[in-house]
Amino acid sequence: MLFTSVSDIMGKLAILSLAVISLAAFIGERLFALRHLSLSSRELTQNYLPNCHVIEGIEYGAEDITTLDDGLAFLSTGLKYPGLPSYSDDPGKIYSLNLLDSDLKIKALNIKGQFDKGSFNPHGISVYTDVKDGAIYLFVVNHPQGKSQVEIFRFVEDENALQYIRTIRHELLQNVNDIVAVGTESFYATNDHYFTNEILKVMEPLLSLSWCDVVYYSPQTVQVVAGGFPSANGINISPDKRHLYVSNILKHKISVMEIQKNTVLSHVKEVDVGSLCDNIEVDRESGDLWLGCHPNGLKFMLSDPNDPPGSEVIRIENILSEKPRVTQVYSDDGSVIIASSVATPYEGKLLIGTVYQKALICDLK
Repeated sequence: MLFTSVSDIMGKLAILSLAVISLAAFIGERLFALRHLSLSSRELTQNYLPNCHVIEGIEYGAEDITTLDDGLAFLSTGLKYPGLPSYSDDPGKIYSLNLLDSDLKIKALNIKGQFDKGSFNPHGISVYTDVKDGAIYLFVVNHPQGKSQVEIFRFVEDENALQYIRTIRHELLQNVNDIVAVGTESFYATNDHYFTNEILKVMEPLLSLSWCDVVYYSPQTVQVVAGGFPSANGINISPDKRHLYVSNILKHKISVMEIQKNTVLSHVKEVDVGSLCDNIEVDRESGDLWLGCHPNGLKFMLSDPNDPPGSEVIRIENILSEKPRVTQVYSDDGSVIIASSVATPYEGKLLIGTVYQKALICDLK
């Protein structure tokens, strides 16, 4: 008969105790790091713009907004995203809004063609105008049943409609957040997570994994063109089409990338913004970046109605210079709008969208 000595038992208990202590210390350190990444202790000072009012008819978010040269804005609404509130079971919609109209009334775009409108869950959007014939294409990141795919539509202006063209799915486009179109069938897209499993997605920021990337897609080529992001969110292109801007949201930075001839991106620099910035809009004339940001990521994830997440708009001027100018244009503690995700200027006005709540329009002066 074998007997376990007291010293053996004590040795095993000591090893187990050390393992538990080490695990607890690791989890504690990771949670502390996550609180830092999420800017959980940050409080906002109100910084309002003049003459702001809510856009009538937007109640369930305008997560992304983009504007044509003539002042017609497209709004991606009704996003249902895991872990965030959703206050409507209705499918998402794309609205248009003429910013030159004094009434500022939104209009739902009718989708024509063989498209499943019942599962439409739009996220990031981008427009592309074909130089050959002036046709306008709207690219939409869509998450039907929680999946990721990209829809391409042609805008039919006289009918205020979208003609469905095609759906793009690919194994490299697994967690698409935002998109910038560079052709009638080609685009750059960001993945905001590496894993598709919801539990593993939660572990990514906890473990500080930098496995997210930017993907280039065309009918001929699909490839990862930049990587090393903890989470890659908004993406947009410079007016001269030479640089891409990517929101490195958990690092509170905007990454500047130069587009090479083979579509691969080379890193130029990063610009600190001091907030968790989501979508990026680029002023076509000045090249300035306008960012819809989450000033406190913990509040954003908790989405407590009694302590709502705030909203912040940041502008970057002269981003390609040695000393870019970063300024806060608007901030609110959640009493006016909750969880801003995009800001787009046009003719002295600023349109601010949110992930799951309202949209706001303000005068810039």
